[in-house]
Amino acid sequence: MIRSQIRGSGSALPQQVVTNADLADRVETSDEWIVERTGIRQRYIAGEGETTSTLATEAARNALAAADIDPASIDLIILATATPDHTFPATATQVQKALGCRGGIAFDVHAVCSGFLYALGTADSMLRTGMAKRAVVIGAETFSRILDWEDRTTCVLFGDGAGAIVLEAEDVTEGGPGILATKLHADGEHKELLYVDGGPSTTGTVGKLRMKGREVFRHAVVNLAEVLGETLDAVGLQATDIDWVVPHQANARILDATARKLGLPAEKVIVTVDRHANTSAASVPLAFDVAVRDGRIKPGDLVMFEAMGGGFTWGASLVRL
Repeated sequence: MIRSQIRGSGSALPQQVVTNADLADRVETSDEWIVERTGIRQRYIAGEGETTSTLATEAARNALAAADIDPASIDLIILATATPDHTFPATATQVQKALGCRGGIAFDVHAVCSGFLYALGTADSMLRTGMAKRAVVIGAETFSRILDWEDRTTCVLFGDGAGAIVLEAEDVTEGGPGILATKLHADGEHKELLYVDGGPSTTGTVGKLRMKGREVFRHAVVNLAEVLGETLDAVGLQATDIDWVVPHQANARILDATARKLGLPAEKVIVTVDRHANTSAASVPLAFDVAVRDGRIKPGDLVMFEAMGGGFTWGASLVRL
């Protein structure tokens, strides 16, 4: 059977680190308040000349280097982002130009914090059906550009960054490596709980992020536990079979609650929210790359990706490395 295998991963972060203490000088908050409620201690914020496309390109280059694959051989680039460089063209085409792999398929996916899962599922489908052979799947955000820096309930939660993986279609046996199953969902009923109050066709402005955190938390724990179970059921496995969960890094409380609901030990969950904060579509591939490079995630491991974001959108993907 044809499966999409992860060949390499990479990530990129802005140069500027902003600690909780730095934010306390800007808004009415404190390091203790932020850590207790979110687990976040710092975040990276994009500076002048750092954009979604530059971070995405750096992450993609690092992933290609890890995979030892020539960028010219990439025939599909999917970039998940809610903060593109421009309304159009797709930021993925800017990455394609920068990498020097012109002529293939390149487009953006917009599913906010679930964007990487949506992009991964789309790339997997295209590889398995033969539309492409090698793909770069990226999550990249500059969420700092859409934050209300006077709203302490939201501005402390987010950061900027990018993560990427290289996928290649390969013919494997039943127990071989690759993406085993992906489940994606959306429910527009809850749009008012997490959204940006602007847009080209409504206000003509970029707008700022608005969120009702308590309600989002409640939906996140339920939706994520359900989609993880659904993904495992699709391949006849149990939560105990998972070596690692790489979740969307929204909030340490959500990570803990989801793990408890599934009966997973905390040591199986990759956590980077303390150092990166919530980087939206970038958070899953960024956390994955951190854990690959520090040696925790190894070839042969069974890894579950999961995320939920505005829309609501949510999903999970199970991968054998």
